[in-house]
Amino acid sequence: MTTPAKPRSRDLGVPFEGTPGPLNTITDVAGVEVGHTTLVRGEGKLVVGRGPVRTGVTAVLPRGKDSLDPVFAAWFPLNGNGELTGAAWIDESGLLEGPVTITNTHSVGVVRDAVVRWLVERDSTIPWALPVVTETYDGFLNDINGFHVRSEHVFAVLASAAPGPVAEGNVGGGTGMRAFGFKAGIGTASRVLPAGAGGFTVGVLVQANYGKREHLLVAGVPIGREIPDLMPTEGDRGDGSAVVVVATDAPLLPHQLRRLGKRAALGLARTGSIAENTSGDLVLAFSTANRGLGEKQRVVDVAVLPNDQLTPLFAATVQATEEAVVNALVAAETMTGVDGHTVFALPHDRLQQVLQKYNRPG
Repeated sequence: MTTPAKPRSRDLGVPFEGTPGPLNTITDVAGVEVGHTTLVRGEGKLVVGRGPVRTGVTAVLPRGKDSLDPVFAAWFPLNGNGELTGAAWIDESGLLEGPVTITNTHSVGVVRDAVVRWLVERDSTIPWALPVVTETYDGFLNDINGFHVRSEHVFAVLASAAPGPVAEGNVGGGTGMRAFGFKAGIGTASRVLPAGAGGFTVGVLVQANYGKREHLLVAGVPIGREIPDLMPTEGDRGDGSAVVVVATDAPLLPHQLRRLGKRAALGLARTGSIAENTSGDLVLAFSTANRGLGEKQRVVDVAVLPNDQLTPLFAATVQATEEAVVNALVAAETMTGVDGHTVFALPHDRLQQVLQKYNRPG
């Protein structure tokens, strides 16, 4: 028996701008692979070290498991109450030299160490590594101080990474996350530019864990104000964080990728983000276009898209980020975690009803 695929926001009639790629995921950028390790066990009262556990790890590999060839990259902090390891070297070198892993706030260290070991086991000649690990906080549902993410989970997520469809919602690093008072987590989307604009692809993956209910917008419609119930059992603080990974096959240099990352922040704003004081809203953008960037001896020729041709990529990034967040909300399912804390899923039928009320069905 085949399990039906979860509906995504477009399946519910949410209208979005732009043309998505074949899968409408970050893996529409050729070569990109994604994996998740999801940890869910236990229920009831919090016992630190035992659970309940609602967490995991997500990995994005720019060139897949079989290539450590660096890519041009840049990062952008919309608000800095978060962590993205390796950021100083990205700023200095303009390169991303391995996978991007996303987990919970208190598991950054173990994930970083595991990625270093994974890199060294793949290439023993590597003298040092500064991998990129980033995070959002899942302590409302997860025993975050129990440190349940282990090195074997990181090895598993890197081994499982693959091209093709990407699971969304309560998976990987997004397992215990919430946004706008609803259950959220991982979401992804893509855009393909018309041939006249280069035909390039932009793919986005988000770990959504931010926003107050009253601010939630879907396709410009105030969904949060129209669905004020189904609040988390401990209320809606509205603080939290968002991680955005932007991938493209357009030939961009690091300073151009930073500009792309800034536009992802506009995509978050379209969903209602105001980047609260305690929010860690971090964006990492990379380009798969130029190869051989790890060369140590010879001059490497690179292709560069003129700045005057960047605007369609900016629009694609805004659009894909917005849709990725909504996809995370649509895919996520109601979850109960530590001490019985419950976060409810965004009800699909009511979402559709509100869109119709505002004459915004797709």
